[in-house]
Amino acid sequence: MLRSRRTADVRKSADAHGTGRAILLEDVEVAFGARTVLSGVNLDLDAPRIAVIGANGSGKSTCARLLNGLVTATSGSVRVHGLDPVAQRAAVRRRVGFVFSSPDAQILMPTVAEDIALSLRGSGLGAGDQRARVARALAAHGLSDLADAPAYTLSGGQKQLLAIASVLVTQPELIVADEPTTLLDLGNARRIGALLLEEIDARVVLVTHDLELAARCDIAVLFDRGRVIAVDEPLDVIRHYRGMHE
Repeated sequence: MLRSRRTADVRKSADAHGTGRAILLEDVEVAFGARTVLSGVNLDLDAPRIAVIGANGSGKSTCARLLNGLVTATSGSVRVHGLDPVAQRAAVRRRVGFVFSSPDAQILMPTVAEDIALSLRGSGLGAGDQRARVARALAAHGLSDLADAPAYTLSGGQKQLLAIASVLVTQPELIVADEPTTLLDLGNARRIGALLLEEIDARVVLVTHDLELAARCDIAVLFDRGRVIAVDEPLDVIRHYRGMHE
């Protein structure tokens, strides 16, 4: 039987996977008013592909949002690559990209190319280098022919590709994707899954209800009622999750 583990135990599991301290949460609690969403969360993870699973309301998305400062811990410690996502928010967001389930939540500019270019503002790159990087991003994701198209005219799959391209163009070290395939049809879901799990160099934290995608990761984390109850090989964690609902 898998069980929730304190930080020392989680570190042993992480070390077994050749991991370090890219993501370190120690005794983390998150409360929104009187409602406690996360409690006693301890994680030490550095695997290349990390699945986060659990039922709706289990706390998995809240945990994901801790990693780039979208949510602030009420107590405990959160570190991503040694940085505090709240106190060092700007530094963390240069290294951590976040992909939402709905691309409409993060597409901000009128056209496809402009939306990707927006991510490079303040990057320190010259105008020519920015244009070149945008062009490469468009080509890499099959969006070159849509560069000047209004973003709102894209299909759901194209919008999610644009949202991911706008994150990847900054060359982050960690991608946190919060249910990025939920609103997509099967073909587009497979395309986005392959992109995140097979085609990019950054470490990926994938929050998902798609257990087939979770099974393709290197390690899985299971949340239940605001607590981590399992961290292990994906197939073992998925088996435990299924058993909870039989």
